[in-house]
Amino acid sequence: MTPQAPTPAYRRLGVEERRSQLLEAALSLFAHRAPEDVSLDDVAEAAGVSRPLVYRYFPGGKQQLYEAALRSAADELRHCFDEPHEGPLLPRLSRALDRYLAFVGRHDTGFSALLQGGSVVETSRTTAIVDGVRRAAAEHILSHLGVGEPGPRLRMTVRVWITAVEAASLIWLDEDKQPSLDELRDWLVEQFVAVLTVTARRDAQADALVRELAAEL
Repeated sequence: MTPQAPTPAYRRLGVEERRSQLLEAALSLFAHRAPEDVSLDDVAEAAGVSRPLVYRYFPGGKQQLYEAALRSAADELRHCFDEPHEGPLLPRLSRALDRYLAFVGRHDTGFSALLQGGSVVETSRTTAIVDGVRRAAAEHILSHLGVGEPGPRLRMTVRVWITAVEAASLIWLDEDKQPSLDELRDWLVEQFVAVLTVTARRDAQADALVRELAAEL
């Protein structure tokens, strides 16, 4: 008689550990399917738990779970722009874009649904979460530029470029992730220098930055 393999011992998860598990399961689903196409049953199955347990942690149902997952993704996106203030600016920007585009690649469908809007679970709160990521990215980049008090033209230039990065990311996903990530990253860095150069014609702060960047090109 062949001895049976021992049954794995069930391990009860702590509150935060269980919540993190459910968020990870939800994020993995939202990464590849639009939010309206994901049900609580799907999340429960992905996490290997019951539907009532999902409700226990997210009594507000799918909307609360989606917003929590979105905040988790937003935190990860914010960290994409965390870069030591050391060395030349453009390589720093390239490294931040590498992390950002890697996130886009991992969460393709979810990223598209997030930025394009129109989801049945979209609310003013979810819109505020997304806008918070954009503002945080702008502040990170402005801090790397080393300008003490950036004027309105420079701030607008950075925010316009972030919008261009988002648009390029969506088009990249729609084009089956072509060109390569390295090519896309380098092109976006060149776009940053280009928009900054245009602003430099009207703005002294941007002009000083373009002169500094000239040594890196």
